[in-house]
Amino acid sequence: MDRYKKNRDFMKADFKVLDEIKTDRQKGLPFPSFQKEYDETKELIDLPEVDREILIKHNVFDCFDDRRSVRKYSEEKITIDELSYLLWTTQGIHQVTNNNTGTLRRVPSGGACHPFETYLIINKVEGLVSGVYRYLPLEHKLMFMYIVEDLVSKVDEATPRQPFVQNFVSKSAVIFAWSCIPYRAEYKFDVTAHKKILIDVGHLCQNLYLAAESIDCGTCAIGIYDQQLIDEMLGLDGEDEFVIYMASVGNKIK
Repeated sequence: MDRYKKNRDFMKADFKVLDEIKTDRQKGLPFPSFQKEYDETKELIDLPEVDREILIKHNVFDCFDDRRSVRKYSEEKITIDELSYLLWTTQGIHQVTNNNTGTLRRVPSGGACHPFETYLIINKVEGLVSGVYRYLPLEHKLMFMYIVEDLVSKVDEATPRQPFVQNFVSKSAVIFAWSCIPYRAEYKFDVTAHKKILIDVGHLCQNLYLAAESIDCGTCAIGIYDQQLIDEMLGLDGEDEFVIYMASVGNKIK
């Protein structure tokens, strides 16, 4: 039982420690950017405006009742309108606040830190070539990063040991890969930030589940992945930014 103790203690609230710490925010250091900088020479793709007509299930009760983890997908592509909606519901910016230093979004985040970036490994989306993209929430656009040669086998390698259906991730239409930039939360909460980050990413993924269900798509959260391989695939340094959670999305088999 002793080997569990450290991680169990991490799960507990211990915010009294902040009484003895002066956070970077309290020191008056500059706010971290709420959106990572990007190469403006890269191809940017406008996403369609989100409209409630995208919904198939309008009753939130039905979305809660029908929600399941879906690991088997049809070969049918999802539309860019559907992808736009899923991004809007998970990390889309509702309002920029505090003199352009913060944001309000459609998911809650402790201290409104929103320490995540959204990367997409796209396989079957109408009008988009397969490859790696990044979502730019401030502009509501996609940035095309690069094509991945032999995409299916590389995704299979990066998502091993799935307990129920092996290699299901690579058969989805799109993989959401949420990276974490911890300093966005550490700036306000110092050593207590990391518990909040893990809570927040759960909020984010649950929004994806319910949004996917509302358009009759299937999704499945992915907690088992090869950290180094997926970070390298997305061009992340693995220290100041790294993947913290993933989810696959695709059309259900009718």
